[in-house]
Amino acid sequence: MGLPKVEPPCPKHHLLKHSKEQKLPERKPYKVPVEGIKSSIPSERPIMGHHTKKNFVQGNIVDVKMSVPRKPVPIIVDTRRGNKMLLEPSGLLPTLLYRKDYGKIPDYLIKRTEEEKKAQEEYDAYVKERIRQGSMKMLTEDERNNVLLGLKQNWAELNHAYQSLSILIDTESKKLHKEALETKMKKLEQDIDLIEKHKFIYIPRN
Repeated sequence: MGLPKVEPPCPKHHLLKHSKEQKLPERKPYKVPVEGIKSSIPSERPIMGHHTKKNFVQGNIVDVKMSVPRKPVPIIVDTRRGNKMLLEPSGLLPTLLYRKDYGKIPDYLIKRTEEEKKAQEEYDAYVKERIRQGSMKMLTEDERNNVLLGLKQNWAELNHAYQSLSILIDTESKKLHKEALETKMKKLEQDIDLIEKHKFIYIPRN
């Protein structure tokens, strides 16, 4: 019972500074490997007493005169503090004008135009064949104008009826009547636009 009886620590075996840190291995002297290293001493004996009559000063003068001066790189200053940036990648130069294919029609557009032209020729040949067989006929200019005039008159009558509707649409019958007028007017507008766009109109014979 009571406190355990232990020997007091020896004052000579106290904890020293950096005693628990990991120690690195001892450094060994580095030896340069002999194999694989070229000798810096030339093996061939240099030519001694060789003189040349070349005038290096005059040659340098000629080289400077014949050399092309280097063009300065174009830059742009965009702030008052003098911040510089290259002009070419900035997008301010019309570099697309100097392309080889600038102003030329792309190949896909030429191909599409040829396909459309071929399809139109095939359609015209089909229409001519049907006309020759007597199954189709082409409307004359007077017939086309009369059809167009009749469609416009019908649209004007429907528009007058539409404008005459009451402001307050409070019943189901009024709503249905208004929607029917709008549908008929829209259909007539599409027919009028179709006839005005096409000069030649073919219809089947009865």
